Amino acid sequence: MSDPTDNPGSTSRPDERADRFGTSRRTFLALAGAGALGVAGFGSATVFGQNSPQSFTVRIENVSDGMTLTTSGMDDLAEQPVPLSPGAYAVHRKDEPIFSADEPERNNGLEEIAEDGNPERLAMSLADCDTELSSGAFTTPVGSDMPAPIGPGGAYEFSIESPRKNTYLSLVTMFVPSNDLFYSLGGTGGLRLFDGNEPVSGDVTDQVSLWDAGTEVNEEPGTGENQVQRQSAPGVGLVERGTVVPITEVNGYDYPDVSDVIRVTIMPE
Repeated sequence: MSDPTDNPGSTSRPDERADRFGTSRRTFLALAGAGALGVAGFGSATVFGQNSPQSFTVRIENVSDGMTLTTSGMDDLAEQPVPLSPGAYAVHRKDEPIFSADEPERNNGLEEIAEDGNPERLAMSLADCDTELSSGAFTTPVGSDMPAPIGPGGAYEFSIESPRKNTYLSLVTMFVPSNDLFYSLGGTGGLRLFDGNEPVSGDVTDQVSLWDAGTEVNEEPGTGENQVQRQSAPGVGLVERGTVVPITEVNGYDYPDVSDVIRVTIMPE
């Protein structure tokens, strides 16, 4: 992202039209792939000092369709799906490992996910978090052998292990047709993985919320020329020196219901 004083006007024109998945821009795919390849070694870490840790499979699905996002744009921009980007996750003790509400982005890599769909730096930051037990990035769609965003019907899956007490899962992925929006599981503190001794099981989408990273000025979703699908280069856009807040606290535009875009399920193994 560039400060508008460094890039007068800080605007760019689309270099390609959006395809039916809304992810036509080759540089976005390249960026997601490069970031994902950069974190290929950040898989689930072994959890030490616990007996019989519980294993889970986490699945993130894109349930949007070609009419999920309605905009003021013309032609193929008027109605769109909502692609989701590669993202990062952490299994952790009680903490706020990725962000805190009403505070600035921590310069830990969240900005790169929220603006460009690149999880590399956040995955690296989470690996150094004191309360983190394991962490990594989900980058490659199910059925594919290359890192990429997911469109309608696409999914990411990854496996985690957790001790059976007082552990949480946090994950984030970009709401792609935006300037700096992201979905978060469990908000600032993540989703508790056990209810007493019982592991979480099933659909946890009701624990997912949409947030604004406060790092780039919002344009209308799906149409802004500084959004990742249309921007001239990674990070182009008007700097917003704000704080991380739920999108429900941000005025200006309407966004689809969370359950119309993303589904997250967690299954004990």
